Amino acid sequence: MSSKNDSVRLRSGAWRISLWATLAFAFGTSLVFAGLHRFVANDIQRRSDAWLSGEVEVLGDVAERTPKDRLYGRVVSEVAELASKEVPDKLRSGDSEGESENDSVFFLQVGADGSPQLWVGAGNGVANLKSIRASHVEPDVPFHLQVKGFDIPFRVASVRMDDGSSIYLGLSERDELRVLRNLRLRFLSFGLLIVLFGFAIVFYTTRRMLGHVREITEAASRIGSSDLSSRVPTTQHNDEVGNLARTLNRMLDRIESSVHQLHTITDSLAHDLRSPLTAIRGKLEMYLSIGIGVEEGEPIVSAIDELDRLTEFLNTSLDVAEAKADALRLSRTEMELDELIRVMMDLYEPSMAERGLRMQLRSAGPVRVFADAALIHRLIANLLENEMKHVPASCTVVLHLQVENEVAKLVVEDDGPGFAEEICSQVFEQRVKGAGSKGHGLGLAFVEAVVRAHGGVVTASNRAEGGARLTILLPCGMDHHEQEAAPVAVFAG
Repeated sequence: MSSKNDSVRLRSGAWRISLWATLAFAFGTSLVFAGLHRFVANDIQRRSDAWLSGEVEVLGDVAERTPKDRLYGRVVSEVAELASKEVPDKLRSGDSEGESENDSVFFLQVGADGSPQLWVGAGNGVANLKSIRASHVEPDVPFHLQVKGFDIPFRVASVRMDDGSSIYLGLSERDELRVLRNLRLRFLSFGLLIVLFGFAIVFYTTRRMLGHVREITEAASRIGSSDLSSRVPTTQHNDEVGNLARTLNRMLDRIESSVHQLHTITDSLAHDLRSPLTAIRGKLEMYLSIGIGVEEGEPIVSAIDELDRLTEFLNTSLDVAEAKADALRLSRTEMELDELIRVMMDLYEPSMAERGLRMQLRSAGPVRVFADAALIHRLIANLLENEMKHVPASCTVVLHLQVENEVAKLVVEDDGPGFAEEICSQVFEQRVKGAGSKGHGLGLAFVEAVVRAHGGVVTASNRAEGGARLTILLPCGMDHHEQEAAPVAVFAG
């Protein structure tokens, strides 16, 4: 896995937050406009109905008072034309498309027998009369009327005369629809500007706030187990982000203090135990140097060997304890893993051959890692000693080394009996060892601790064809030492 893939790259959540906030704002604004649109439409219709009702009453009164002579039609027609000129916001003749000057208002008087008696408006009124006859008309209640040949309906008011005739006054809803259309266009224009402006404000504010969180995350990711002195940036604002930064810094203070105390304890323990052990070993070696016999010196040599094993056990136990607490101190340098493995194999080959074991290295070439050379050296030594102690004679130990996705992959496998079933899932725990093992159960625990401290992964399994397999994955590159141990994909061996 590459360092670029290991680094957590977050796409800013400001886009998502801003988008949802904008959608909520746009939805709320649309609801407000829908209510406003309905209110304006009802108000326009109410005023139109009031005008129609008032004018039709006036026309009815004029028709009642005007004598039924040859001037009757002319008088009533002129009154109807005067009424049509009082329509507010009426379109001029050139403003409409293919419609005459009197197409917005019509006046129709129908006799008691249903025949047309007087018409004022565009056309001859036949289509209007047919539509009126097909409609359900209630006296003194304005109604909608769709006339054939007109795309826009009329709002019509009626009044019944004493002689049984009826007067109908119709007003085109063209002007009302024009006002509502202009209202919608203006709302869409201003609404779009407002939504975009709101999105910009929310995005800027959210991105600025999340920017502090991103800075805290980046700073926290740079704080490794070997460098606990860094702190996340804080802000002057007494808000959630500032409180988060201060809380993280207080937590880091406590962690640094705990790790410092752990180092102090382990250093003191190592010093207090190593000093007497070293003194005892020195006295035993001095006693050997005075020239005692072989039989007398054999117990002393055995005691020195036991002291060496005890010292190694002490060092390994302290290293494992520090690694389990993510407090193992590393001194990283760029090193060549292939070269180190070859040197270690040359060093252990005589001992392996003495026990009847064969070793092979299958390497893809130079593999460079940024790691603690001393710990990696001890790690490989533990792996080879583990094979040398637990694999019977006439077996072969094979080491595979390669790079996959900028991860160094080291596989150590043999054709021996493999791990016992009861400990296969616990081989990396302290004090866990096989029934016939004479060790302390710290070898693989130390291997796991070192790999974990370097941000890698180690797995153990039995081969299908027999034998054990250990797979170690160590990240390559110099940028990994700034990261905490990140999850790394486990490859099948």
